[in-house]
Amino acid sequence: MTQAVSELARAVEACLFAAEQPMTQEQISAHLGDADVSGALAELVAAYAGRGVELVEHARRWHFRTAPDLAHLLRREKDHARRLSRAATEVLAIVAYHEPVSRAEIEAIRGVQTSGGTLDVLMEAGWVRVAGRREVPGRPVIYATTPDFLVHFGLASRKDLPGIDELKAAGLLDPVDDAYDDMVASREDERAARAAALADASSEAAEAQVRLAEAEALESPGERA
Repeated sequence: MTQAVSELARAVEACLFAAEQPMTQEQISAHLGDADVSGALAELVAAYAGRGVELVEHARRWHFRTAPDLAHLLRREKDHARRLSRAATEVLAIVAYHEPVSRAEIEAIRGVQTSGGTLDVLMEAGWVRVAGRREVPGRPVIYATTPDFLVHFGLASRKDLPGIDELKAAGLLDPVDDAYDDMVASREDERAARAAALADASSEAAEAQVRLAEAEALESPGERA
C-alpha cells in the first residue's frame, strides 16, 4: 500500500482478505471484538483507490475486487458461466423489478407459462431466493433477488437498477416493446368497451322485465273478474 493505515484498518483488511464471502460492517465489527470499523473501512477505501484491487460495498457487504479497468487482463482466467436463456433472463428481470413476486405474477407479466426449472436455474446461480409466502388463498411462494445478485451486477442496491429510458438507450429493450404496450392497451380498451356494452344490455333487460311485471299486474284484476 502506498500510505500507512491504522492498526484497526489493517485488522479489517486482514479480515476481509481471509473471508470466503463479502462481509457486512456488523460482521466485521463482531469479528474484531465489536470495534467501530466505519472509519477503518473509509480509510481502506481511500488507501486502495487507484490500485489494482479496490475495496467496494455492494448490498451492504464489503469485499475486495479487481479494478474495473483491469478486468480485461484477467478475463481469460475466469470461468465462463453458462449463458442464461431468454426465459431465465426475463424471469430474473421481473423478480428484480417487482420483488417479492409469485410464479403466477411472473407468468401474468410475461404472458406465458414459466417452467419451474427456470426458477431453479436462477436459484442455483444464487441470484434468486424464496422470500416466503403470499398471505392470500393458497399462500403461493414468492421470490426475491439475493445479495449475490447485487454483487454480481455491481449494484449497491435495487435502487441502482436501470430505468426504462436507460435500458432503451443501451439497446436492451426490444424496439417492438412500445408497439406491444400499445397493443395491450388497445386490448384493454376493447375489454372495457365489451364490459360496458354488456352492462348496458343487462340494464335494458332488467328494465324490460320490470315493464313486463307491471303490465301483468295491471291485467290481473280483469282476469280475475
